[in-house]
Amino acid sequence: MLELRPNCEHCDTDLPAESREALICSFECTFCTACAEQHLQHICPNCGGELVRRPIRPAEKLIKYPAKTR
Repeated sequence: MLELRPNCEHCDTDLPAESREALICSFECTFCTACAEQHLQHICPNCGGELVRRPIRPAEKLIKYPAKTR
């Protein structure tokens, strides 16, 4: 299950669970769209993997499986 991390690892922008601006790699490193495009060229600086849009967890599932808060 994805952790849905709450912030961009580069600029610390808030990325709530419902955000369509969150991108992740296969290790779930999380970045905002602006950082991924402008600074990272869609490549994770931690593992070298591709950054892709993080899926949105349905609201009813967030109740049982909440997003990370840190």
